[in-house]
Amino acid sequence: MKDFDFQKELEKLPKNPGVYIMRDKNDTIIYVGKAVNLHNRVRSYFRENIGRGPKIDMMVRLINYFEYIITDSELEALVLENNLIKEHRPKYNTMLMDDKTYPYIKVTVNEEYPRVIFSRKMEKDKAKYFGPYTSAASVKEALDLINKLYCLRTCNKKIKFGEKAEERPCLNYHMGMCCAPCQGNISREDYAERVKKALDFLGGDYAPIQRELREKMQRASDNMEFEEAIKYRDLLESVVSVSQKQKIEDSAQEDKDIIAAAVEGEDAVVNVFFVRNGRMTGREHYYMSLGAEENDIKDILSNFLMQFYGGTPYIPREIMIPCELGDENDNENVGDNKSKTAMIEDWLTGQKGSRVYLKIPKIGQKEKLMELAENNAKLILSKDKEKIKLEEARTTGAVKEIERLLGIPSIERMEAFDISNTSGFANVASMVVFEKGKPKKSDYRKFKIKTVAGPDDYECMREALTRRFSHGLSERDTVKEDEQGSGYVKFAKFPDLLLMDGGKGQVGVALEVLEDLGLDIPVCGMVKDDHHRTRGLLFNNEELPIDTHGEAFKLITRVQDEAHRFAIEFHRSLRTKNQVHSVLDEIPGVGPSRRMALMKAYSSIDELKEATEEELMERAGLPVNAARAVYEFFHKEKNTDN
Repeated sequence: MKDFDFQKELEKLPKNPGVYIMRDKNDTIIYVGKAVNLHNRVRSYFRENIGRGPKIDMMVRLINYFEYIITDSELEALVLENNLIKEHRPKYNTMLMDDKTYPYIKVTVNEEYPRVIFSRKMEKDKAKYFGPYTSAASVKEALDLINKLYCLRTCNKKIKFGEKAEERPCLNYHMGMCCAPCQGNISREDYAERVKKALDFLGGDYAPIQRELREKMQRASDNMEFEEAIKYRDLLESVVSVSQKQKIEDSAQEDKDIIAAAVEGEDAVVNVFFVRNGRMTGREHYYMSLGAEENDIKDILSNFLMQFYGGTPYIPREIMIPCELGDENDNENVGDNKSKTAMIEDWLTGQKGSRVYLKIPKIGQKEKLMELAENNAKLILSKDKEKIKLEEARTTGAVKEIERLLGIPSIERMEAFDISNTSGFANVASMVVFEKGKPKKSDYRKFKIKTVAGPDDYECMREALTRRFSHGLSERDTVKEDEQGSGYVKFAKFPDLLLMDGGKGQVGVALEVLEDLGLDIPVCGMVKDDHHRTRGLLFNNEELPIDTHGEAFKLITRVQDEAHRFAIEFHRSLRTKNQVHSVLDEIPGVGPSRRMALMKAYSSIDELKEATEEELMERAGLPVNAARAVYEFFHKEKNTDN
């Protein structure tokens, strides 16, 4: 995010608790942290001379922009931080990258006589889980309290209704902390009632317990049993400590998306929380430009669901939304009397291939999580409105400019290619992909050129394009044969526009390849000026001028630079001794032993090319004839380039 204004963004930081996410120039998350006060904590990274240490200083130098997610408490921030670190494993979170787990309270409702016990992990075992909590000590005190109040068993005995264990009751029974169901001392119904009260307490109904503790504390005080009164007071404080609720993890361990929106005038932001395997693992927000008659929250959510899940490769089983998408009684033009919510739910089911549910949370943890998503959407809209508009202008806005300039109705995906080599050796090609004006790095591809010897960029490009689209056609046929469409494909999705770094020559090569393969894809060339900067676009054999200050020009330049960077990086990665070895194979009179001597003496082709005959004899121990052959091989190659 090149246009990120740190000073302005730091001023916008809220004073809420939450999590902040630091990203580098490649959009990679390099650090995740939590804060009681985001405003103070994030600003502290950008102050001068505060003795942070070299590692943090290095991290700060790499920060290209930051994001944040507000939470309702420090506890939620702590748990969310832990989830995000485990999900993204940021480079500078070294000290936090362990398998630390937070404590839970587990109620074994799947057993005939349930227990309330301490647990360090959440499993799919039909038990009920509460937490996670940040303080193990508080959890243990709460468990002790529950056992004292309800006398539930904690042992691992296999107890069946109506059967009496042979063993004597355990110590907890004699201490008044277990009702000994193993001895048949309590009916199944009475035990179930105690479990229900314990579940109510863990679920947030603290008033009955607090009332009971206060009464016991008062009675003990009236009877001058002060030690007993202090004990109840401490337990009451434990109840308050444990009663902190958080919404960042779900014992159901399911995948779901939580979607909320905020609207202000003609602007709207849709915020999406991603919950995977019961843990909140990330957040994205999307700016929406509203139509003339579509400023209602129901319309915004309907349009977003159709557009977002029409293009995303993964749809979770459950999607939470804040309200119905249409009036349940408004069935105009709907023959089967389905509501708009039901219609979109059916459409999502068809997209996924299995049942998808749109749910509107009303109470409990899910309702709180929806509230959190809505609060984040409102905050983003109020504080980041101009930034979001700028980002929209440089991405989808820039794509629309290109559509108008070229006369193409819809450009979703653009691909660009570049060639890199060293004097014609180790030819490689890069393919970069931009979707909706943003790089889609998961679809980047690289090619080792196999059929071209020497520095012939046109033929290298011909091979790269032929391989790319031939693979794509083959994969499309494979997907057609597979009714599920579940096969892994790398090239099956074709671009709406192909961008070539050169002018007529490269455009011509691309058009020939596409014609040979029977494909009709628009091809646009980037025409350079005398300083090798793009001055216009070549499309349909016509040079179109482009505003060099406009967003379309800036996007095309980013695509061009990204293709070049990716090609250079790939080529550089191949310039190893193995690659040196392949070049040396081409030199007459240089056999295995002399190749080995050269590889030991010189670390790269560039260094070897600069060596004189005398240096080759002295440094690599070559005889005169071999040294001359090596020198002339590279010397002739240089003359060919010039």
